[in-house]
Amino acid sequence: MALFMLLLLALMLPILGYTIYQRLRFTLPPGPRPLPIVGNLYDITPVRFRCFADWAKTYGPIISVWLGSTLNVVVMNTELAKEVLKEKDQQLADRHRNRVTERFSRGGMDLIWADYGPHYVKVRKVCTVELFSPKRLESLRPIREDEVTSMVESIFKECSKSANVGKSILVKEFLSPVAFNNITRLAFGKRFVNAEGLTDEQGLEFKAIVSNGIKIGGSLALGDHIPWLQWMFPLEEDTINKHNERRDRLTKSIMEEHNLARKMTGGAKQHFVDALHSLQKEYDLSDDTIIGLLWDMITAGTDTTVISVEWAMAELIRNPRVQQKAQEEIDRVIGTDRVMTETDFSKLHYLQCVTKEALRLHPPTPLMLPHKANANVKIGGYDIPKGSNIHVNVWAVARDPAVWKEPLQFRPERFLEEDVDMKGHDFRLLPFGAGRRICPGAQLAINLVTSMLGHLLHHFSWAPPEGVKPEDIDLAENPGLVTYMKTPVKAVPTPRLAPHLYKRIVA
Repeated sequence: MALFMLLLLALMLPILGYTIYQRLRFTLPPGPRPLPIVGNLYDITPVRFRCFADWAKTYGPIISVWLGSTLNVVVMNTELAKEVLKEKDQQLADRHRNRVTERFSRGGMDLIWADYGPHYVKVRKVCTVELFSPKRLESLRPIREDEVTSMVESIFKECSKSANVGKSILVKEFLSPVAFNNITRLAFGKRFVNAEGLTDEQGLEFKAIVSNGIKIGGSLALGDHIPWLQWMFPLEEDTINKHNERRDRLTKSIMEEHNLARKMTGGAKQHFVDALHSLQKEYDLSDDTIIGLLWDMITAGTDTTVISVEWAMAELIRNPRVQQKAQEEIDRVIGTDRVMTETDFSKLHYLQCVTKEALRLHPPTPLMLPHKANANVKIGGYDIPKGSNIHVNVWAVARDPAVWKEPLQFRPERFLEEDVDMKGHDFRLLPFGAGRRICPGAQLAINLVTSMLGHLLHHFSWAPPEGVKPEDIDLAENPGLVTYMKTPVKAVPTPRLAPHLYKRIVA
């Protein structure tokens, strides 16, 4: 036992000495006092972005948070966000990968987890110029409108049953299939769920892989924060390898289906898997990169869409005035004898403001994914050593009373009074990030969220369940990288249009 303690002490002393040296050498941002070894791990409350915003009241808008022996710097106002994402963007454009994401991404061979460098620049160009170009997004519009009208049809069938009239539905149950089917059809050209809601064999495997990946990714051990303790928390290498093999096997089988279809028809469709295959030689893309990109789109584009629409619906039900005003605009522009399409968005100014206000108050990734410093740099006058992680608390930035009037109020009119960009040019509003690591699918996400909200408001009026006041709807968040509602919203939908307008428009 004594020998073990001596060995442990021998391991700890160099690490502690280096940590103390770092803190003396650099002028780090202030923050709560870290404990030896674990740092601030046991100080952080589950909803991290709220915890960091509370600490900012004591320590200021830039704070140091030690997760084990790793320095994490969190910034929480517009000026500092601009410094991180624009002025010092290149020095802070790397990506922190823990042991799980290192293996899932094959060492950063995708886009999301890649460090900034030639590979990242190349893959990002593929995304912005090829995959998410305006031309391709327009060509895939029928798929989005198909899935959104399918959602409307499902809700109408549910609330029109005699036993369900006046009863509430769990809104998320009808949002999730839209996001799932939309992203799988865009990425793979496949709708795994049929019109009756039954999932085929490939779809069941697909969902199982996604669920298993989330489970593995969420099982972080103390060794992921304290590298020299990793020997005590070994990774389940076999589990991760089997997961990767399973994911690759499904993806390659779908890719092979597309290859055979191309040979038979002599042409390629607009789906991402076809696009990436046709671009593979031109951009020198490995199979690992293609598979990584496809799964990046799936993981980034499924939960975030559902989260954004559910929060928006919660706010619209809590604020009947806003709901009515949005419906009045839709009725004026669209009328009641046809359904909305994405080409109508340019005339629906207030609806766009509703989308923007929902993303301001409830960004789906409130801390963004962490950036990593690839050089020593100064932010806000403080030193940020190379290797530190940097988080922008976009939730706190978008609620800063110094730049927002009545920041806690859901008031879409603010964006009629002043047009605020939300695609990385105005650092007050950053739901998709900014700079070199801005989400390349931002416009696709905005289109889908706006379409879902527009159809939900055009086709139905929404009220809280019987006995629940609008102001009593719970707006607490679940802990996690993305911010699902702690209490999923329930609401009573009442149809507003003629029955024939509730049919799915099949692409």
